[in-house]
Amino acid sequence: MHVDHLLRLDRLDLTLVWGDEALLGQEISGVTATDLEDPARFLQPGEVVLSGLVWWSPDGEPGKTGRFVSALREAGAVALLAGEETHGEVPRELVEACRLHRVPLIAVPAHTTFRAITEAVYLRQWGELSRRPTDHFALPENVRVDLDRALENGVSTGELLDRAFAHLGTPACHLLTSSGRTVARTGAAPAPLPAGLAAELLRGGHGTTVRVESEGATAYDTWHLHLPEAGQVPPRVLQEIAELLGRHRRRQDRMRAMSGVASEELVDAVGALRFDGHRVQSRLAACGLGGRSAYTVVVASSEPAAEGGADGVAALTEALHHLPSAAAVAAGHDGEAIAVVALEGETATGLRARLAEVWPLIHACGPGRAPHAGVSTSASGPSELHTALEQARYALAAARAAAPDGPRVAALADLEGLGGLLAGIPLDVRDVFRTTVLGPLLGGAGRGSTAMLLETLEVFLAHDCSWARTAEALHIHVNTVHYRVERIEALTGRDLSRLDHKADLRAALLCH
Repeated sequence: MHVDHLLRLDRLDLTLVWGDEALLGQEISGVTATDLEDPARFLQPGEVVLSGLVWWSPDGEPGKTGRFVSALREAGAVALLAGEETHGEVPRELVEACRLHRVPLIAVPAHTTFRAITEAVYLRQWGELSRRPTDHFALPENVRVDLDRALENGVSTGELLDRAFAHLGTPACHLLTSSGRTVARTGAAPAPLPAGLAAELLRGGHGTTVRVESEGATAYDTWHLHLPEAGQVPPRVLQEIAELLGRHRRRQDRMRAMSGVASEELVDAVGALRFDGHRVQSRLAACGLGGRSAYTVVVASSEPAAEGGADGVAALTEALHHLPSAAAVAAGHDGEAIAVVALEGETATGLRARLAEVWPLIHACGPGRAPHAGVSTSASGPSELHTALEQARYALAAARAAAPDGPRVAALADLEGLGGLLAGIPLDVRDVFRTTVLGPLLGGAGRGSTAMLLETLEVFLAHDCSWARTAEALHIHVNTVHYRVERIEALTGRDLSRLDHKADLRAALLCH
């Protein structure tokens, strides 16, 4: 497949920004997506490079663009496909750099996914390989026939991986997800790599890593073939093995899609306004979760939320696959991902702790979003799952409040203080309470006076209603504190010498 073949695919809607006929006739060997400023060490000669241009900014360091394109040229990249979604267009500076270094530049519109481009390249290459004489394949014919037969017979991923590498002496190889989970490994590979180490190896470019392309894969669960030593296996052989595993993965994804319907029905039944225990019990059985001694519910979301909640489901599913517990995951409302998890030999607290260990790895796969999750207490049977769902949602709200910009997993036991408790209450309810309690104060004076009185109230409560310490903290006279507190009490109708009134005002201040 040549570069200009990509431009002829109408469904991709690509636009040539710069490139001459000779450059567009170059053969494509593969695809790499990157937003690193210097991706040279991760590229192979003949690859096209997909970049969302996250690394570029109008006021960025002079020369950064030139260094990026120069790195592509030195690595032997045959074209740069630049996404228009981030900046609305391909920057002029990038066009000039590509012209200078003679790297073809193609614009990718926002509605065309990088996955669609990658699939187009590898599907074309697979078709071309299939039409060539046998001696043009990198894998020997007897190996290919054996692997095709194994694929048709539905062998396990581990067995397929071992067979693919058997004729090469079965070198050590791990099949890893983007979050560092070991899907399978050859017999010569050591025990499954710790997830944190595996994720670091994938990001750091150690050894040899080949991405397994599959339409159903996400940023969290894409497969990668990883060999600890570079040069052990010829690149074309690795690519053909990756393509074979891609076919295997697509078959698995189709089977998961069928079971996904049962998961959706279970989540709908658990969250129904009119709870039906018999319906929930039958849906648990359909998901293979029936008859368990205990369950817990996990609710996850990310900020900003992805449209349709698909990314949330993928992230939570991948996170739970790191754990031995069986679970059913589906999308809920407002971008939520909901999982019903069977607890076997552990507690909800233990599951929460192990999920929290995995959560940073999930965040690293999509650093632009902050994932949060809430875990319920243990539910002893189907009849308690509806309550468990509400608990998990409450804990999720507390996780968002505690770490709005970072990954966090929370449980009800993590609710510390009044602020954590209030975080789980819906925003519209908190707004009504705040307005009811502080409304007279908020509207009782001009903006300057309102801010001054609110600050005085907050500092006064924070210093245990001490007149002297409040005056010291605000750098005002103690008589002024007395005057302001009297004004606050008059506007709100609360008496700050009473404990219940202090609690009302403190809660109202936290409801923002």
